[in-house]
Amino acid sequence: MTGRDAGLVVRALGSRLELDTRQTQYRGHAGELAAASAAEGYELVVVFSGDGTVNEVVNGLMRAGDQRPALAPIPGGGANVFARTLGLPADAGGAVQRILAGVAAGTRRKIGLGLAGDRYFTFSSGLGLDAEVMADIEKQRARGRRASVAAYLRTAVRRYYGMDRRRPALTLRTPGQPPVSGLFMGVVTNSAPWTYLGNHPVSPVHADPFSSGLDLFALRRMRTLSTLALLSHMMQTDNKELPSGRDIVSAAALNDLVFEAEHPMAFHIDGEYLGQRSSVAFRFVPDAVCVVA
Repeated sequence: MTGRDAGLVVRALGSRLELDTRQTQYRGHAGELAAASAAEGYELVVVFSGDGTVNEVVNGLMRAGDQRPALAPIPGGGANVFARTLGLPADAGGAVQRILAGVAAGTRRKIGLGLAGDRYFTFSSGLGLDAEVMADIEKQRARGRRASVAAYLRTAVRRYYGMDRRRPALTLRTPGQPPVSGLFMGVVTNSAPWTYLGNHPVSPVHADPFSSGLDLFALRRMRTLSTLALLSHMMQTDNKELPSGRDIVSAAALNDLVFEAEHPMAFHIDGEYLGQRSSVAFRFVPDAVCVVA
């Protein structure tokens, strides 16, 4: 975002709302500001940012107990998966007008969140290849490069062909089911789509977002043909079925699951790389936060 963009958003919101503004200064600051807003009795937190900062705000709000402000995201990042999945316009100006109309009409709804370990996520979390791509993109951004769709695709292809595709390290455990071992990567989603390629949604399954539980897909093999088939499935906007095949493990509407790894693997939440983990327990938390969108 530019300062001009932020100024336009602040002026538009301030013309209709009693508004206090803060600018984040460091990683984790947004969560602190969100928690403080709840403690001070604010009714609404509007966040103009990408998905990573939205995730910080959500986690800050969830620390506040039951008396927490509602959340309204304005897309200011690259993918803006959360805001777009809520149905907000992809441009900041359109999203502001939709939020102001929702505030005026008193329109709010509760949505469920995923919980990975001790951190909440809005739309996805994962171990393995996709998290490694996030880690590489963060390094590129730290060197001043833009996180474009082309950069993600180049990084994903480079990581895919550079990884060890002979020795899978992940095991999936779900209640009441035998463990599934020999997995290369695991992705857990709380909504559809999983992400966007530009304006095109990429979805493993077109479920009811934020309300039906956690969905997952994992790969037993990282063969080029099976991976391309999975990507083709996820690019079909009218597909209502889970991806399937001998190399694919998938499930829908789960309340709990665990991924365990033989060695630490890259881990991300809502597109933010969070280091490496050997085990992550996931849980669906229904009606967790109230949104205006």
